[in-house]
Amino acid sequence: MSRDFTLDKYRELCTALIECGYSPLTVCDYLERRHTRDSPLNNIAIIRHDIDRKIRNALCIAELEHTLDIQSSFYFRYPDTFKPEIVQKIRDLGHEIGYHYEAFVKAKGDPVKAIHIFEMELCSMREIFDIKTICMHGNPMSRYDNRDLWQHYDFKDFKILGEAYLSFQGADIQYLTDTGRNWNGMNSLRDNMPGTRSNSQPVQTTDNLIDWIKNHKKTSLYLTVHPERWTNHNGEWVINYTLDHMVNCGKKILMMVR
Repeated sequence: MSRDFTLDKYRELCTALIECGYSPLTVCDYLERRHTRDSPLNNIAIIRHDIDRKIRNALCIAELEHTLDIQSSFYFRYPDTFKPEIVQKIRDLGHEIGYHYEAFVKAKGDPVKAIHIFEMELCSMREIFDIKTICMHGNPMSRYDNRDLWQHYDFKDFKILGEAYLSFQGADIQYLTDTGRNWNGMNSLRDNMPGTRSNSQPVQTTDNLIDWIKNHKKTSLYLTVHPERWTNHNGEWVINYTLDHMVNCGKKILMMVR
C-alpha cells in the first residue's frame, strides 16, 4: 500500500472514477444541468477544491486533472489565496473559479458588515473572473459559521447560481471530504452537508475510497479535496501530516468545550 495524500495517490483516485464510468463535473455544471434538466445527472462525480493555502499546490492538482480531461471547481479565499496570475492558469485549463467566502467570520457575526465585505471581495474577483458559485470557508477555530450570512440575505441577489453546501442540501448524492486527512468525516467540524448521504460509507483512506468506488454500484458523488494536503514532496508531506494531526487534536478539544 502506497503513502496516502500524494499527487500519485490523487491520480489513482481520479483514474478510478473515470475507469468506473463516472463523469466529472464542476459545481457550476451540476447546478446548471439540474436547473435546465437538459442532461442526466446519474453516475456523476462533482469535484471541488477549497484553496485555503498553498495556491501552487492547487495549480499542480489542476494540471494533473487536465491531463485526465477532468474539469473541477476551485474556490479561492480573498485575498489570501487569490493570486490572479496563478488563478488564470487554472482557469485556462478549463476549471471553474469560485469565491471561498468567509465574510461572516471576518465581521464577527455582524451581518451588515459581513455583506459589505462579501460584496466588496466578490466584485474584486469579478473584475478578472466570471464567478458563478460560492463556497463558505469553514474556519474551524471560529465560533461563527459563514453560511449563517444567508439567514439574513440571499446570495442569488448577487447573481450567484449556487452555494457549494446550501445548494446541495437534500440532493441524492454521496458527499465525501478529505477534511481531517481522512474520508470519513471524523475530524470535520463544519465540512458536512446535511440532507445528503454524507459519510455513510466506512471509508477512511484514499485506498479505501478507491476500493469502494470500484466495488460498489455507481451513485452520484461529490468530493471535496484540499490541494494543500496533497504533495509528492517528502518534506512537505511530513509537515502536512504533522499539521493535520495537530489541527485534529485542536478540533477534538473544541468539540468537547462547545
